[in-house]
Amino acid sequence: MPLLEVKNLSKSFGGLHAVRDVSFAVEQGMIKGVIGPNGAGKTTLFNCIAGSLQPAAGSAVLFDGGPIHRLPPHAVARKGIARTFQTIKLFAHMTVLENVMVGCHLQSRGSLMAGMLKLPYTWKEERTVRAAALELLDKMGILSLADHDAAHLAFGQQRAVEFARALALKPRLLLLDEPASGLNIHETALVGGLIRRIRDSGVTVLIVEHDMSLIMSISDELMVLCFGQKIAEGKPRDIQRDPEVIRVYLGEESCSA
Repeated sequence: MPLLEVKNLSKSFGGLHAVRDVSFAVEQGMIKGVIGPNGAGKTTLFNCIAGSLQPAAGSAVLFDGGPIHRLPPHAVARKGIARTFQTIKLFAHMTVLENVMVGCHLQSRGSLMAGMLKLPYTWKEERTVRAAALELLDKMGILSLADHDAAHLAFGQQRAVEFARALALKPRLLLLDEPASGLNIHETALVGGLIRRIRDSGVTVLIVEHDMSLIMSISDELMVLCFGQKIAEGKPRDIQRDPEVIRVYLGEESCSA
């Protein structure tokens, strides 16, 4: 059984069909990439999976065999799906460590009132959260930046912090929305290595990306969208030779969904 299964997913905005009857599966332990020209429906697809948008009637999104397409984002996250965004969304006035601790705190049992009253068990929990956050920073190779302000980091370092914070939710599936956006060649290569490391740690990855060299090098499978529809799916080497994909990327036909 696939970890994630999308069945006949459609989403329209007025008369515009952003995603139209898209079906695919993501097997546990893989990196699956989603590519397509601008406006192909990739972000809308992600939003429907993550719960930010409700798909049209007849659509289904199954996670570990159970439906999630009618759940709000926080409920989807609790099921074991974490997400990052194209625009990095860190707490700029917090340190790197504090940013990751925010993610860890979502797994804690202490209430806001308990923290304000500084009850004894909250001290122990705070130490546990701090240790977990430091371990994640170490896994992402940025432990030395723990006390740095997040806003003052290079883009590549900020992306690594964002990955660590997402992993603090202990997801089984991580949705990455254009993680190489705004990065230089060196930073993109580092991010590619981090994504492989995340997959090797047991977290399945579904990634939308425009950087073809990155997505081709790290993905086990690729799906291609255009006009909100799936036009190809398979191994990266097969996608590179697919006539329809070549036609779309050579500009003979633009996507407008």
